[in-house]
Amino acid sequence: MTDPSSRMLELLSLLQVRREWAGEVLAERLNVSPRTVRRDVDRLRELGYRVEAARGPAGGYRLEAGSDLPPLLFDDEQAIAVALALAVAPASGADIAEAATRALATVRQVMPARLRGRVDAVAVTPTTAGTAVDPDVLVAVSEATRAHEVLRFDYGSAWGEAAERPARRVEPHAVVARNGRWYLLAWNDEVGDAGDWSTFRIDRMHPRAPTRLRFAPREIPGGDPVAFLAARFRGSNVDAGANSGATSGWPCVGTAEVAAPARRLAPFVGADGSAGGAGASGGDADTVLIEIDESTSRLTLGSWSWRALAARFAGLDAEFRIQGPAELSAAARELAARLAAAAEG
Repeated sequence: MTDPSSRMLELLSLLQVRREWAGEVLAERLNVSPRTVRRDVDRLRELGYRVEAARGPAGGYRLEAGSDLPPLLFDDEQAIAVALALAVAPASGADIAEAATRALATVRQVMPARLRGRVDAVAVTPTTAGTAVDPDVLVAVSEATRAHEVLRFDYGSAWGEAAERPARRVEPHAVVARNGRWYLLAWNDEVGDAGDWSTFRIDRMHPRAPTRLRFAPREIPGGDPVAFLAARFRGSNVDAGANSGATSGWPCVGTAEVAAPARRLAPFVGADGSAGGAGASGGDADTVLIEIDESTSRLTLGSWSWRALAARFAGLDAEFRIQGPAELSAAARELAARLAAAAEG
């Protein structure tokens, strides 16, 4: 490669994808002499890139983080990924919509026309979370989690009211983004006699000064914080001895015959278990839909309580007959009486 500018771009690309390169290996990859590599490294330093010389018999180079942000180099796939990630950032639940919009405009401006057209072809209108997380709070909680440091914070209510109790003190283990909200999974010594796992919404947290107190991380039951959190929301448990992270499913599962064809029900009771909205959650393995004939289907659903499950079936806007279990039938009668009383009132 004889063009110095193109050669420097390739050198920069190589330095960005690996921690450290031997000088001879870089020279071989660029098809130049080690002396030319040294000159190109000096030019990158003049442009603001902190390329450090590595010690050793063969010598080498590594790209360090700098005090300023120099020009970045993305390949086509990376550029598309960055642009799309910025476009859907408002749906993440973090309060970064304005910053993401400005960043996307900056990235788009420096994109070549062939890539700009591909990004513009994806018309994204992301939904925004009802309650966004302050980025500073998210960073503070994430830093404590990564450093395994005890976290102290005040915890507000769902209506933004300040907490009227002493600051919480927990051992943060995982930050999880779920359905447009951010949660902290932490070990809480204040629960029970021996402590237990607790979940906190990060948009209600107000961290205090860092404690700098380290703790030994515990093993999350099932090994998967996402699966554990999903099980907690369902009201079910995770087998602490399992390594797969699988949950035990909804605590309440029932079956009914529904007077509707399976094709009509399928969009509302797919694998995401979204029917009726009560207790819905992604990845619902308890949902089973079987077509009996053109006008009748057998449907199995799950939820966190029997009354909530009865409400899910009632929300299908079709006649249905419960097949079991008895707890679901009893909950349906209770729900019917409650709805009748509400209508009369």
